[in-house]
Amino acid sequence: MSSYGPATGTGSPERRSLSNDLAMAVATMIHDESLQPGDQLESVKTLAGRFQVAVPTMREALRRLEAMGGVNLRHGSGVYVGENVRRMVLPNPLSPKPTGDQLIELLEARRQIEPPIAALAATVRSPDGIDLLVDTLDEARRCISGHDDRLWLVNLNFHRTIATTGGNTILAEVLDSIVFIHAEEQREILRLHGDEERDFDEHRRITELIVDGDVNAARQAMEEHLDNVLRIVRERLSRES
Repeated sequence: MSSYGPATGTGSPERRSLSNDLAMAVATMIHDESLQPGDQLESVKTLAGRFQVAVPTMREALRRLEAMGGVNLRHGSGVYVGENVRRMVLPNPLSPKPTGDQLIELLEARRQIEPPIAALAATVRSPDGIDLLVDTLDEARRCISGHDDRLWLVNLNFHRTIATTGGNTILAEVLDSIVFIHAEEQREILRLHGDEERDFDEHRRITELIVDGDVNAARQAMEEHLDNVLRIVRERLSRES
């Protein structure tokens, strides 16, 4: 495979479409070559040459896959196939920019689904899931401190990891479908929300309650978090209209 996909009519894809196209191409390569979780891929530089893109672009695509559990990027070691490569749901790179109504519908759907998942996570408290949850929170803190634009992906992975902590693979897949197939909507939601520190504090509170096993409080904290996001997004959309 020597090319990640077609260019747009303007000569080169928009960055978000390029990154999604490239992520899909890497996932397809993994399937075509029958690679298994734990198998090592070529280096980022070699993959960039293979798909004929710049190294930073290749790295961005791999980070998207990493957020979905499709690959693991190990500093100083390389790129490895992730555990979730067989069940990833990738967003359509050709989807138009989401409307305000679509953003609200997405948040309302998550408001119905995620509080019970947080309660389940506080009940089960899978040790591996807890470790991932804490690691993801730490990564979000680093992204905020370093003004890293990967924050939106890390935040998506935070919500996904809560489902993993609940130990129910079906619920994790459902949340994957909702969160990642609407990845660009999630990115727009984060832009509209605008308060990275508040978002982080609410995520930290949810994490603490899950770790402590406080089932009812974890459910309530997730409800309040999504209610706050929904309220702020509605206000910002109203101002921009």
